[in-house]
Amino acid sequence: MTSNENPAQETATDEMRTLDASALKALAHPLRVRILDLLAERGPQTASSLAALIGESSGVTSYHLRALAARDLIREVAGRGTARERWWERPRGRMSFSGPNDEMTPSGRAAAQIVEDEFFRNRHQRLMDHLHRPQSEVPQEWRDAAHHMTTMLDMTAPQLQELAQQIDALVEAAVQRYRGQTGPGVRRVTVRADLFDLPDGRPEGAVALRTTETEELS
Repeated sequence: MTSNENPAQETATDEMRTLDASALKALAHPLRVRILDLLAERGPQTASSLAALIGESSGVTSYHLRALAARDLIREVAGRGTARERWWERPRGRMSFSGPNDEMTPSGRAAAQIVEDEFFRNRHQRLMDHLHRPQSEVPQEWRDAAHHMTTMLDMTAPQLQELAQQIDALVEAAVQRYRGQTGPGVRRVTVRADLFDLPDGRPEGAVALRTTETEELS
């Protein structure tokens, strides 16, 4: 699983960081996953600003920030802040972590499960927040630009992998093109793709009444 939501996107030479067991265990707390998400979404923050966003005390967020920093999951912003008000950021580059699997120790599986659950819960909450925003709060051009699509296909595993690679290439091209863009009209956006098989899908050999169904919401 890869998270590529860092405000300072990686360059072509940046390496993917794969979280090891100790880093996963350090991240395995709902508030820590949320903090990492917020640093990716909103850029550098202090314990106080994160506390206001999360609804916790600055003492709580400060504790979790130090725990994340101890495993290099976040870092202090150089040359910014004071001894009493430190600024924190997510390091540049991509971050990858494995979901729970049978090769892990019991504690490793538990940590991976927490991180995976919170990662997708926060991702889904972002979508719900977007869908529930009053239209009066969203400029028309951004309402028109938003795009949601769900499509059902009949594919083999290699074909699904090929499609995933094509999507990755398309998104990577956009990353390279728009990295660091600033100015009037620029907003932070999220790009999402979920590709997976359906366990209760049509059995092999069954006749499809409709091979593709597409729903688009704008």
